[in-house]
Amino acid sequence: MRVSMLRFLWSAFALACGIVHAFSAPPTPQEDSGSGPMRFEWRREGPAQACGANCRVWISAVGYLTADTPRDFEAFAKDPNARGAVLVLDSDGGSVLGTLALGRAIRNLDMVTTIGKTTPLPPAANGDRRATLSPDGNCESMCAFLLLAGARRYVPPQAHVLVHQIWLGKKRKQALESNYSAEELNIVQRDIGRLVQYTIEMGGSGELLETALRIPPWEPLYRLSADELRRMKLTTADALFEREAGGSPPPKSTTSLATVGQPAAARD
Repeated sequence: MRVSMLRFLWSAFALACGIVHAFSAPPTPQEDSGSGPMRFEWRREGPAQACGANCRVWISAVGYLTADTPRDFEAFAKDPNARGAVLVLDSDGGSVLGTLALGRAIRNLDMVTTIGKTTPLPPAANGDRRATLSPDGNCESMCAFLLLAGARRYVPPQAHVLVHQIWLGKKRKQALESNYSAEELNIVQRDIGRLVQYTIEMGGSGELLETALRIPPWEPLYRLSADELRRMKLTTADALFEREAGGSPPPKSTTSLATVGQPAAARD
């Protein structure tokens, strides 16, 4: 019994430590620009001749989360079309506190969250910018909690939602060797409550937190199964773009809506 209790307390401490300026593991550079800070951009489905009058419109959210991401999103979301829009996530996680602030902003706009990979197409002769949307995107670490922010949430079968313990940003690479001060523990107790409160507020399940507790940062991330995604309430819809069928028409043009976000920068 004593051994089991010690293991539980260590696991709880491990998760809590990540709340203090926590980040997920550094992103692996890829061909797209997903290795930079998260940016937001309107996308319209293409090619135009393929989807005709039924071309889908979404907002791509690609990159890792920083403390500045909520402010960037606030500037982007001044566009009235953002309310109720589909937000497509492709992220390896990042700042915990940044995620909580961004998640609440997304919920306030009654947005739909999903996971996917956006691939821009070459500009048309008239300058029209189009893109394709693939369901095989990744949502890692704190991105799973960002996914919770959607008023409706859809995870396609091809998508990957991966979780693990979150950690102190400056100590994640030497998690076992590091010492943790009383001051850090004091901050941890406050901020772990924030994450629990957020999860409840978004209608999530405590099972998501419990599952993340079992995966230390030095082990591979754990991919949630379709059944777990349902139980944890990370997916609540059976299809995407359901509102487009009888809702308001998409924005007339996306060419004037600029990307909001910071240039790619190295992470510590």
